[in-house]
Amino acid sequence: MRKQFLRWLINIVGFYIAATYIPGISLKSFEAGLFAGVILGLVNLLLRPILLLLTLPINILTLGIFTLIVNTWMILITDFLLPGLKVDGFGNAFLTVLIITGLNLLINPLCDD
Repeated sequence: MRKQFLRWLINIVGFYIAATYIPGISLKSFEAGLFAGVILGLVNLLLRPILLLLTLPINILTLGIFTLIVNTWMILITDFLLPGLKVDGFGNAFLTVLIITGLNLLINPLCDD
């Protein structure tokens, strides 16, 4: 439970950083940022495993790099589901994924049980 909360918190912070520094990402309100992080967590929980399984052959060929593309799709799905989040295009979603992935790489090792 603590690990899932940390992931949601990282998603929320990642969206705020992306909205601040990437011109094609915008959040309409503070609440939209909170909901964006939670919805991304739910989308990752429900859809990401299925998409990773379906894209397993290409993921193996690219040595796992294709996972970044799957994560970008998760950002775009979150954008579709949440009216308070606006992501202009695949490239901006990809940059958001890089920010969130970087935060995960920095914070998760510090919080391992």
